[in-house]
Amino acid sequence: MLVKGMSAMNAVSEAGGEGTRPSPPRPKARLRMINAKVSRGGALFLGGLPFLFVAIAYLIASAQRLAVNPSDKLLPSPVQMWSAFLDLATVPDKRSGDLILWVDTYASLLRLFAGVGVATLAALSLGVAIGFIPRVRAFLLPFVTVVCVIPPLALLPILFIALGLGETAKITLIAIGVAPVMVRDIANRVMELPSELVAKAQTLGGNSWTMILRLVLPQVMPRLITCVRLALGPAWLFLIAAEAIASTEGLGYRIFLVRRYLSMDVILPYVAWITLLAVITDWLLVRLSQAVSPWAHPVEAR
Repeated sequence: MLVKGMSAMNAVSEAGGEGTRPSPPRPKARLRMINAKVSRGGALFLGGLPFLFVAIAYLIASAQRLAVNPSDKLLPSPVQMWSAFLDLATVPDKRSGDLILWVDTYASLLRLFAGVGVATLAALSLGVAIGFIPRVRAFLLPFVTVVCVIPPLALLPILFIALGLGETAKITLIAIGVAPVMVRDIANRVMELPSELVAKAQTLGGNSWTMILRLVLPQVMPRLITCVRLALGPAWLFLIAAEAIASTEGLGYRIFLVRRYLSMDVILPYVAWITLLAVITDWLLVRLSQAVSPWAHPVEAR
């Protein structure tokens, strides 16, 4: 009996000891790349790395070429480019007395904004009409679809012949180049509106114009601004092409004028200046979209 009691006590103690042992550590779950969050500082650092790599690569290549030939024009040093840029921005031209950089910038931006403005008005009016009114859709959508596939630069000689070499042809090229795609995009956005909203608006007694003003326009404004942002790249392309062929001032005209002299110290700063103008314009459009339609930017509004 004593032996059996001691055996039972040992069994109980062993069971209690096993119950108090720590459980083996669980393996840590791996954080998937799609779930890894990036802080604001980390995003700025990662976003700046490509620019840093390009700058370092250019500085190394430029230093090597200038070491072999100090008068090399293909890869000028940053000092040479900055000096040429300052001369164009601050030193009046000997023949005209104008500050060349600002005259070119004003001429190019005037043409760009005029062409994109015309395209935006066309996209808003035609896109809403095509997307919201079935008869207009049946009448214009096939034509707009065909115009979208026409290369705009192929129309440049026709525009110069028909409209002359003035500002009208350049602005028309920009408008024709970006408007058809914007019209189709806005029309598709209008057609994507829930039919329930249209039915409720009709139930409340809204006519066609009331629904366009109170229902359609607020819904398409964020998409319209996005269309303008996406159209800026092609618009700059058409602008530079038009200025290179027939113009007496403008950023594109200046680039193609000095290329015959291999003046990379002017071409590269002008390209950087065009890029800066495009980035600023895009940033302003984003802020405009956030101000006009804050509901369409819930992430940025947090």
